[in-house]
Amino acid sequence: MDIYRIAPEEMKSHALMPLRVMETEQSMYEEMAEIIAGCIEKNKGEQTVVILPVGPIGHYPLLAKKINERHISLKNCWFINMDEYLDENDRPIPYDNPLSFHAIMDRLLYSKIDKDLLMPPEQRIFPEPGHEAEVDELIDSFDKVDCCLTGVGINGHLAFNEPPEPGDPITDDGFEQIGTRCLNIARETIVNNGAHKIRGALDIFPRRCITLGMRQLMRAEMFKVYLYCDWQWGIMRKGLLTEPTRFAPVTYLQKHKNAEMVVTKELFTAMI
Repeated sequence: MDIYRIAPEEMKSHALMPLRVMETEQSMYEEMAEIIAGCIEKNKGEQTVVILPVGPIGHYPLLAKKINERHISLKNCWFINMDEYLDENDRPIPYDNPLSFHAIMDRLLYSKIDKDLLMPPEQRIFPEPGHEAEVDELIDSFDKVDCCLTGVGINGHLAFNEPPEPGDPITDDGFEQIGTRCLNIARETIVNNGAHKIRGALDIFPRRCITLGMRQLMRAEMFKVYLYCDWQWGIMRKGLLTEPTRFAPVTYLQKHKNAEMVVTKELFTAMI
């Protein structure tokens, strides 16, 4: 089967994981915000653990608005970010860097939530270089991780779990069990993100990152990936129509008990 030539409706019937089509990107942001808010409300004050991306980010102001309007307390919530860019010395990039995930989360979410509802800073987690094992142990200590709602990289990465380079001896099974770590950012990610985030200034784009591992991500009881960019068309098809492989990490969601790929109508119906 030619995954890039198959018609959209036929692709749907061949999909190896649940697929849902939404009308617009904006409707996705509304859904993501509602899922997170609803999950916290459903737990009725019991612990809620959410793994968060920076990409997509359009749902964060909507989530803050829902939290404030519905007076949803986050005091027993743990929000764990997937990843962060690092400098050449494996330190998180400066807070004033336009790519800083720490700053983006503060600006779009935490600063917009009423202070009496916001969780303490120690429950807003980022993986930190030198403390990789600690964040893995923290995630393992939770009875459950409620949900992970995220996007997908052009090469199929989830968080910054980049496909291995040629010659890397890691196996498919080994990649699925990989933990939090610092690593080089893939060339495809540098070019794609650099083109869209800093106007193609690739010479100043970070080359290193830290990320939660696949093992931590897959603990989420609900896992949804949202695709709405035109450059995600290829990885949408690869994720849906090819068997799980370390060379396209999004394909591992085919093995998850409650995962779904959600795509815009425009992306779903596009052909080359």
